[in-house]
Amino acid sequence: MKRIITYLALGAMVISAASCSKSRAEQMKLAENVNIDCTPEVLALVGDEIDADITVSFPANYFHPQATMVVTPVLVYEGGEQEGKAFKYQGEKVKDNYKVINSKQPTTVKESVSFKYEKGVEKSYLELRSVAYYKGEAIEIPAVKVADGCNVTQLLATTGGTYSFKKDNYQAVLHESAEGQILYDYNSANVKRSELRSESVKELQAALEEIAADPRYTVTGTKVVAYASPEGGQAYNAKLSDKRAESAQKAWNKVTGGMKTDDLQVKSMGQDWEGFQEAVQKSNIQDKELILRVLSMYSDPAVRESEIRNMSQVYTEINKNVFPELRRARFIAEVDYQNFSDAELEELAAKAVDVLDEEALLRVAANSTNADRKAELYKIAADKFGSDRANFNLAVLSLKAGKTSDAEKYLAKVKTSDADVVNAKGVCELQKGNVDAAAKLFKQAGSAEAKANLGIIELQKGNYAAAAKYFEGQTGHNAAVAFILNGEYDKAEKSITCSCPKSTYLRAIVAARKGNASEVQKNLDSLNDAFKAKAAKDVEFAAYR
Repeated sequence: MKRIITYLALGAMVISAASCSKSRAEQMKLAENVNIDCTPEVLALVGDEIDADITVSFPANYFHPQATMVVTPVLVYEGGEQEGKAFKYQGEKVKDNYKVINSKQPTTVKESVSFKYEKGVEKSYLELRSVAYYKGEAIEIPAVKVADGCNVTQLLATTGGTYSFKKDNYQAVLHESAEGQILYDYNSANVKRSELRSESVKELQAALEEIAADPRYTVTGTKVVAYASPEGGQAYNAKLSDKRAESAQKAWNKVTGGMKTDDLQVKSMGQDWEGFQEAVQKSNIQDKELILRVLSMYSDPAVRESEIRNMSQVYTEINKNVFPELRRARFIAEVDYQNFSDAELEELAAKAVDVLDEEALLRVAANSTNADRKAELYKIAADKFGSDRANFNLAVLSLKAGKTSDAEKYLAKVKTSDADVVNAKGVCELQKGNVDAAAKLFKQAGSAEAKANLGIIELQKGNYAAAAKYFEGQTGHNAAVAFILNGEYDKAEKSITCSCPKSTYLRAIVAARKGNASEVQKNLDSLNDAFKAKAAKDVEFAAYR
């Protein structure tokens, strides 16, 4: 902002008022003006400072060689004012250590001013208050305004840190299966009556009765799956498996008690190499590692069988203890269980919270809108199940309440750390003002939330380009503020995704900076009273008032 100050305003009048000779006073009138530039023309909060550069150009024959001048920059705002460091000048005949202003030649001086943020500075102005001294007299010079208004858009960012609750894994629908099986004799596809009364079949039948009696269960699919043990050749066993599938299908009604099965799937799997490998892994067979190595080395069934038969002693044990369990057919009912609804969970939590498992407790807590109730449920989950997520979420509640020390205590109870935990520890440091420690933890975490928090740190430092880089690809108010301050208005616009009052305010700022008057007015008209009052003082909208 350029101010043209006549000699009467700054110096000539002052010196003449101090009883200078008439000729000297007339000589000083020859100076046409003093030029003052302020950069920026509108002050701005950058980091936690309001900085400006002031350039004053004194014309020739202006400054008296025996005069001194003290210029104090003052930021004046609603509710108060701040004085900056004073500038001191002297004529060339003054024996002091101030900046010398040559009385006969044009002289330009450059100064920097800095002020701290105080509430109300958005509606402020910067003025220079000067006092001239000549022959022991002090002459007050009228104050000169050099900048008007202060941009505080940076304050629209929230600086408490970005973090979120751990989610529960509660399933509204549980996918389950009930299963039983029958075994066949060697080279046989006949279903023995004794197998229809086996413990495996009885367990399946009991499960099916329970499913039928509980309306929360829905049968979603039924299967008969038949196998042959991997002995006697692949082609032969494929046919044997097919025959077992046919006989098992006929036995389905006897096994299931006549369950309606419009879409019963019948599968013949042939040689059961997968079941063989699983059985060997679970067994205590001598040289089982050698057998498993053969299975991994060869994919051809004939080669596999040949290699295993060559282990005569081991093969005898396999033939006795493994193969019989693979001569089988499986009866499978796939079902969905409709779990408790959120409303039912809330009722259970109120009347019989002890019946809820960890996931159910975490779901009820997540649905609660009362912070105290959330904390109560998370504490139950933490105490009863040693839940890491519950302790983490208690830390989140503490961070939201500004109780950093409590958050740290809960985070210390989390047994298994991850990026979320490291990020939350960084937020604790950020809230305590330990910016360097916080940044180190955020970099270690490396998550999207951690990057957003690094962006917050750069915003606080006034490093807008660095902040915008951290917010690249992210949405939200902080991302929008970073992009606005970095001059990336299209990105700022895209990052504002909700319709809350602050989002509307940010959209208005973007529109103002892009020069879109209609959009500015549209958004300002949509604001609530609090933001309308803020907009009335905001220099972002100075051109639209």
